[in-house]
Amino acid sequence: MSTEIIAGVHATRAEMLRLRRRVQFARRGHDLLVEKRDALLLHFFEAIRNITAIREKLVKSLDEAYKEFMRAQLILGSDKLLEVSYSVPERFDITERTRNVIGVLLPFFELNIKEKPEKGWWYGLSDTSASLDNAIKTMENTLKLMVELAEVETAVKRLAEVITMTKRRVNALEKVIIPRLENTIRFIQMHLEERAREDFFRLKRIKAIHEARRVEIPAT
Repeated sequence: MSTEIIAGVHATRAEMLRLRRRVQFARRGHDLLVEKRDALLLHFFEAIRNITAIREKLVKSLDEAYKEFMRAQLILGSDKLLEVSYSVPERFDITERTRNVIGVLLPFFELNIKEKPEKGWWYGLSDTSASLDNAIKTMENTLKLMVELAEVETAVKRLAEVITMTKRRVNALEKVIIPRLENTIRFIQMHLEERAREDFFRLKRIKAIHEARRVEIPAT
């Protein structure tokens, strides 16, 4: 009987032992991936909860900032607000870094706000109102929440991508690779057992032939 099977696998004991080691390795990899998937899911759902809380704070902060700017506009007028907006320089910058969470690089955004000059603001306080100051401070807090929300939403997207990829690997190991290896091992085992039976009956037949020949030899 030929020792070749489909996909070029040799039906030998050495091949069976090699495949058993591969199965053990695949099962360990499967268990590790399952642990990674479950841990990532915990971070994912925690981030989802954070998104809801941050969005609620952001909506509230935007509403407060809008009301403060409306008060300032009523007091100062639209032209004065426009003049002040031109006098204030670019004050915001975002620094992007990454943090490692279970082997996944997630973004970390930091909002850098240029502090006001030592002497007052960039505009004259005497010809403006407290509502404008409050509106600017409220908008600073709003921008912080926007950056925080962007960070969490980006992390959720990245986590979702990695979780999906990890699930595919788990399913591939669980439903394709490991069963295929186990089926090949069973095939080889059956082949070896069949060959062992054939060898046994062959030896038994040879023994019987030899015994029959000894009986046929006449005594001297």
